[in-house]
Amino acid sequence: MGQIITQVDAFTNTPFAGNPAAVCVLPTPQHKRWMQNVAQEMNLSETAFLVRQDDGFNLRWFTPTVEVPLCGHATLASAHVLWSEGHLSPDEVARFYTKSGVLIAKLQGEWIELDFPVNHSRVIIGPPELKTALGVPYRFVLQNSLSYLVELKSEDLVRQMQPNFQLLKTLPLGKVIVTSLTSPDSDYDFVSRFFAPEVGINEDPVTGSAHCCLAPFWRDRLHKNEFLAYQASNRGGVVKVYYDGGDRVFLAGQAVTVLQGELFTASI
Repeated sequence: MGQIITQVDAFTNTPFAGNPAAVCVLPTPQHKRWMQNVAQEMNLSETAFLVRQDDGFNLRWFTPTVEVPLCGHATLASAHVLWSEGHLSPDEVARFYTKSGVLIAKLQGEWIELDFPVNHSRVIIGPPELKTALGVPYRFVLQNSLSYLVELKSEDLVRQMQPNFQLLKTLPLGKVIVTSLTSPDSDYDFVSRFFAPEVGINEDPVTGSAHCCLAPFWRDRLHKNEFLAYQASNRGGVVKVYYDGGDRVFLAGQAVTVLQGELFTASI
């Protein structure tokens, strides 16, 4: 029997929305080159690989081109697979050992809560090419370890902008979060989009790690700890965010399995 791969739409309860991720629960560790090849074959923004160890799972994430140190939606998808496919019972915590430290996921009804490290930003003077690449005016530019963080003047600008991805790719940081407050009648506190041409993803549909940056940014401005956020990509996705000013951000989302297949080349 080959390696089972499950595809999950994360940060949504509706198939064909949210952010798709492939999840492989491996019986034994595999070589990095093999995992990168599988991720390229799947051609999704992320493919997650898990191997059981002691009280949890080793977890690694790959885009079609590179391994990344942190991925929210593929962690959510991985936790969903562990519970839905019987690797963990519903009352067990999912513990992941990753390049970003130990990450915890808990099943809370129809939602999965992730415990992630916070990512603070500092105000900078953005490179001149950034405004040209985004093609819209902005209020502030900040920088964190993930990307630029750019506040736009309105929700409409966030939703309607069409960046120049080739130019974005040439910037010192080839990844950008754009965000704004929502309109007064919205169900959400803020909206965002995430562009990452540097790692082969022009626009990521829903990005958990971006919300580790957005949480402290909006807490400072709105003076509250809980948010309901919407990532306004074409697929769209909903993220519950809780941040109380400490060193951890709690993100919650839903997930749905959309397909499962068997990979016949189970090793290099």
